[in-house]
Amino acid sequence: MSLTENLLRPLLKSSARPLVTHYDDALGSRIELSVATVANWAAKTANWLVEEFDVEEGDEVAVELPAHWQTAGVLLGAWWCGAHVVADAAGARIAFVGPEGIAGKAEATAVVALDPLGRGLGGSVPSGALDYLSEARLAGDDFSPLVPIAGDTPALLGSTVDDVLARARARAGELGIGEGARVLSTRDWTLPDGVLDALLAPLVVGAHLVQVTGSTPERLVAHREAERTTVDLT
Repeated sequence: MSLTENLLRPLLKSSARPLVTHYDDALGSRIELSVATVANWAAKTANWLVEEFDVEEGDEVAVELPAHWQTAGVLLGAWWCGAHVVADAAGARIAFVGPEGIAGKAEATAVVALDPLGRGLGGSVPSGALDYLSEARLAGDDFSPLVPIAGDTPALLGSTVDDVLARARARAGELGIGEGARVLSTRDWTLPDGVLDALLAPLVVGAHLVQVTGSTPERLVAHREAERTTVDLT
């Protein structure tokens, strides 16, 4: 079973509950995504990768993105179809980059707009690149791998699906993240440590992640109070 299925399947029993809340204080935005919404974006991403780029189990997908709710959709979608997430675009089937970064070494480049409301790039798509949000939005809402994803499939920088799950569970325990926790994080989603601590560790135990970027100490205090967070990753 893929990394994404292992993470999301237990959570879909309560699909309407919030899973990821993202504040971008530099833009003054807040968006809350339910389990179902996160799963929907992951499914669209997985379908897009398979249908448009023939991504198969073990194929490399480079992710060069900040902590953002759209990054969660990219990562979970890549893992759902068995892709191997890497940091280096060289030789990757496709590279996901933000609006200001173009990875020219991958077979294809998808630019993620990082718009708080999920809008694509509009008419400003760089030459030779693809607008991830506009393209993936048209893909199917449900995904099933063509073949079962084995536990020894590389998932994150050479670590297998089973290894990543075990490390995420271990980090959740070390960080004091338990089932039902509300985690406030300002950590960047670097590969692998940032993603393990600030995304996978909360997801693997069914915690609610409140990810904050571009904030100040005063704003963080307000977010802790408003979101009633119980664990701090700042």
